[in-house]
Amino acid sequence: MDNRVYIFDTTLRDGEQVPGCQLNTIEKIEVAKALEALGVDVIEAGFPVSSPGDFISVVELSKAIQQPVICALTRAVEKDIDVAAEALQYAKRKRIHTGIGTSFYHIKYKLNSNEDEIVERAVRAVRYAKKYVEDVEFYAEDAGRTDNQYLARVVEAVIKAGATVVNIPDTTGYCLPYDYGEKIKFLMENVKDIDKAVISTHCHNDLGMATANSISGVINGARQVETTINGIGERAGNTSLEEVAMIIKSHSGLDLETGIDSRKIFSTSRLVSSLMNMPVQPNKAIVGRNAFAHSSGIHQDGVLKNRENYEIIDPKDVGVSQSSIVLTARSGRAALKHRLSLLGFKPSKAELDKIYPKFLIMADKNKNIKDEDLQTLMGGNGSEEKRIQLVSLQVVCGSNTIPSATVKVRYNDEMFTESASGNGPVDAAFTAIKQILKRKVRLEEFLIQAITQGSDDVGKVHIQVENRGKLYYGFSAHTDIITASVEAYLDAISKFV
Repeated sequence: MDNRVYIFDTTLRDGEQVPGCQLNTIEKIEVAKALEALGVDVIEAGFPVSSPGDFISVVELSKAIQQPVICALTRAVEKDIDVAAEALQYAKRKRIHTGIGTSFYHIKYKLNSNEDEIVERAVRAVRYAKKYVEDVEFYAEDAGRTDNQYLARVVEAVIKAGATVVNIPDTTGYCLPYDYGEKIKFLMENVKDIDKAVISTHCHNDLGMATANSISGVINGARQVETTINGIGERAGNTSLEEVAMIIKSHSGLDLETGIDSRKIFSTSRLVSSLMNMPVQPNKAIVGRNAFAHSSGIHQDGVLKNRENYEIIDPKDVGVSQSSIVLTARSGRAALKHRLSLLGFKPSKAELDKIYPKFLIMADKNKNIKDEDLQTLMGGNGSEEKRIQLVSLQVVCGSNTIPSATVKVRYNDEMFTESASGNGPVDAAFTAIKQILKRKVRLEEFLIQAITQGSDDVGKVHIQVENRGKLYYGFSAHTDIITASVEAYLDAISKFV
């Protein structure tokens, strides 16, 4: 059996069904191009009959994308298929994805039909789609709760009708990994001409098993996995692309491969998170802020001695520049010594033993140990002026105004003022600062948290920037969140200028 697993990404269709995560056409094209660069094989661009916006998006994505197959979703309805075919007219490689519910629940309560009629409708839809495109994918909705014997009958019928891909969705996320794997295995062993189609998984995460079910399906013969970036999607989400790609890459014993360029995973994750205004949970596998962060003293010591003691993935393999050693009250001497060395301090063993108890007291009081805290610990008075300080900030923004900012900073005892425009007041201010410093600075993370409650909240801003391959952190708190953002940005930059 072929060891190539095809990655079908439905971020722009199933992923966009998350409330509040809708994208406009330009944003969809930006995501689609990132998916193309990532190495995705198939991009499900939308459900054209559902709205004029979805139709236009599929048309424009078809024009913009060169390599991946562009796929459009339909129901087993001729009008849906007609509209999908029209939307796909400019696609270099096109696929119509049609289907119907096959479980007892869908047949009786949703479709008010019977098993024989469902088979007929499925076959008719596939044959109708074949009039427009050669590549037709059929989905057996709620296959996870469909009787295997009947599911095999449906799959065999649609393959005979011309389906090139057959999707076996665990629509409700109900299946256990063993059961879903056995379902795929049953189809591989009992469907005539199963080798004429690619079997696909499409698993939801209602019980937290979407990725496990997908991998179980692949192990048992499926060769396409339907995923989303960051695992976003309807209800609890879909199978996560980054998890599937890195499981296959990390487990060489599976003897499987994808076309994913894993080094672009992190940047694609951040792009989707930003455009959809949907933060990635810190403990999210592969792309979460804490995925390569270590705060336990035992773990920190092990990672500093050899990364593979506690990391099965090299951060660089997914586009993260380095692991982070986070200093907390649980950190050990090795982590403290490591951070101090980055600041230019080289304490002896005796000095470290003397400093460490004071560090623990400080860590118990402060949730975030900053470099300034460590400098104080090493004998500084903690009041030294930073090389870069915000003197004044003025921003202009509004619904009919191009956002702009004028920033005045004190840099090495000299005053500098610069103005710039941007996508918003914060972006404009950051651009002005970069013009002053003439440094290449890449924003890696930007997090805002409320400290107090009410319209006069004090907001805390956490920023992470990258310069010459190294990461630097900055913090600030202010009732004006734009001011806090600029101060945090300068705090991070001051660590390396």
